[in-house]
Amino acid sequence: MPIDKVTLEILKNHTRAAAESMAYTLYRTAHSTFVKETEDFTTGLTTPDGETFATPTELGATWFVGLNYGRAIAMIDDYRPGDIAMTNDPYSGFVSTHSPDMHIWKPVFHEGEIVAFSVGHIHNTDVGGAVPASLSRTLSEIHQEGVRIPPVKILEEGELNRQVLDIFLANVRAPDQNWGDLKAQIAACNTGERKVHEMIARFGADTFREGVADLLDYAEAQARAIVRTLPNGSYPFADYMDEDSVDGRPCRMKLTVVIRDEELIFDFTGSDPQLESSLNMPTGGDERHVLLLVGMTYVLYSLDPSLYLNSGIARVCRCILPSGTMVNPEFPAAVGMRTLSCYRLHGLTFGAFAQAAPGRMAGAPGSGGPIMNVNTIDNRTGRRIMAAISPMSGGGGGRAMEDGQDGSGANQGFMKNTPTEVNEAEAGIKVLRFGLARDSAGPGLHRGGLGTELVFQAFSPNTRVTARNRDRTIFTGWGIEGGRPGGPSKFILNPGTNREVDLKNTDILTIGPGDVIHVTCGGAGGWGDPFRREPGAVLLDWRRGWVSTEQAREAYGVVIADAAVDGPATEALRAARAGGEADGFYDVGPERAAFESVWTDANYDALTQCLAALPVHWRFYAKHRIFDALDMLDPEVRKGDGTEVRAAFDALRAEFPQLDAAGAVTA
Repeated sequence: MPIDKVTLEILKNHTRAAAESMAYTLYRTAHSTFVKETEDFTTGLTTPDGETFATPTELGATWFVGLNYGRAIAMIDDYRPGDIAMTNDPYSGFVSTHSPDMHIWKPVFHEGEIVAFSVGHIHNTDVGGAVPASLSRTLSEIHQEGVRIPPVKILEEGELNRQVLDIFLANVRAPDQNWGDLKAQIAACNTGERKVHEMIARFGADTFREGVADLLDYAEAQARAIVRTLPNGSYPFADYMDEDSVDGRPCRMKLTVVIRDEELIFDFTGSDPQLESSLNMPTGGDERHVLLLVGMTYVLYSLDPSLYLNSGIARVCRCILPSGTMVNPEFPAAVGMRTLSCYRLHGLTFGAFAQAAPGRMAGAPGSGGPIMNVNTIDNRTGRRIMAAISPMSGGGGGRAMEDGQDGSGANQGFMKNTPTEVNEAEAGIKVLRFGLARDSAGPGLHRGGLGTELVFQAFSPNTRVTARNRDRTIFTGWGIEGGRPGGPSKFILNPGTNREVDLKNTDILTIGPGDVIHVTCGGAGGWGDPFRREPGAVLLDWRRGWVSTEQAREAYGVVIADAAVDGPATEALRAARAGGEADGFYDVGPERAAFESVWTDANYDALTQCLAALPVHWRFYAKHRIFDALDMLDPEVRKGDGTEVRAAFDALRAEFPQLDAAGAVTA
């Protein structure tokens, strides 16, 4: 029987406080910069079946509200008091979503029965593998992405499983750091266990159990109420990553959001096939996998900030995930860069919902800036360094009422920047600049948020830099309702010298003493016509160094002279504009518009339909061959209706007769 509302509210606050206490324990005792500064970790409490009913809101990553540990929990045969299990294997239990994420869970017993699990994860800076920090777009299979630990007990009845620990630490580049972070996780889980016992002592076991179920139902009911405010319909939207592999072709993610009264369907049909790079998302076909629904949680919470955050939210939605695609890859596809794919999916979700809630959603979030890692030697001590430095984040999109947040916000608000002093002390580099990037914000009546930029110098030879999630050098974040796209990201080696190299979307390189890296995150999309922006607001951005004189004139129609707005010139310039307003609901930018003039929706849908008929291991190859074929066509005769795509596909099948009509490989 449901408990009374007053008791439920009190219990709700206790459960959240418990999760916060766990997070604080982890935050204060972690060893690696990426955990103790950037806060890429989670803590929480789940039901015995693995549904998360309590998460922190003040510390840690906000991605994992709907995380379900059920499949991983079930892979351990027997639990006893004092046990703690762990895994970082993306294909075992589908709770870890790439190998650096180490998840652990501890059963909480009351009178011999499991009443909850105390859970959490941290992102290890490195878990071994082919490259420092373990992740790169260049990797093509999971075996290259570091040591994988299937679900296993790391503590058995309170005793450390030294064999498992030794295997893990023998395969990583900074074992002391990894062991320190794991101990912090264990301490956090112990805190969660203690807090559950305190709640049971206060409320009683029966009230605790019923209250947990009611909290999940409560969040579900709130989510359904929000969905009911949106009009029924089908809302498709697509977006791209610049490359599906190193120097590859654009990678499309397509989402159709279907709203039916108080329920949602997320249909990913039309997304790219499983990739021969690490951009795949390991969902295991779970129709409510957390990676797919993060953007939905952000949307619902934006529409109603009173929404209680737990796994009950996920119940309002189910996903359609074609097998062998990048959103449901088959083993052993690499998945380490799923972060980039997730970032794009978040924006994709915002874009789809914007059609259902015009005026209530923002432009595209800033993206394309990397999470930087440095592997080097300290010249003074000879110590090998494996350290994360500041994550490069973009801002939030412009909104109907105000500008987007600068340098953070939207779907990356939980990522904290690392103080410059810490970066220099722990990563063995010299930071030359860290701040907001000029002209990166998407112009608009309310501009998008500015991206961040970082300039640093190396001191040691063979310093290896990984810059995962590099993107948005070509396809920038879209503007909305008259707003313009955000600026592109940049990655430059030795800028302003005769050794300058534009690294574009490179995510791993080796540099030497004296080399300088300049990296910039792409900015967020704007909202509304930028020529309607108050000239004084443009001048203020100019004075802050955020908008150049040229962009003020060209994007906003504001003429700045002698550090002031030239009123008559501005008025004349704005009046002279003819047809300069953005066409359509979105402004995707000239690069994407040019791409989509060839790769129309009809062409790309035909491509994914044809590829779905092939065995999974042929699809990526076939995609590139079909792209090559369309490149050879005369632009004047392209129809864009899928005809040329199907013809190229038929030619490919004729070239390889071992593919029969059903797509199966024959002898």
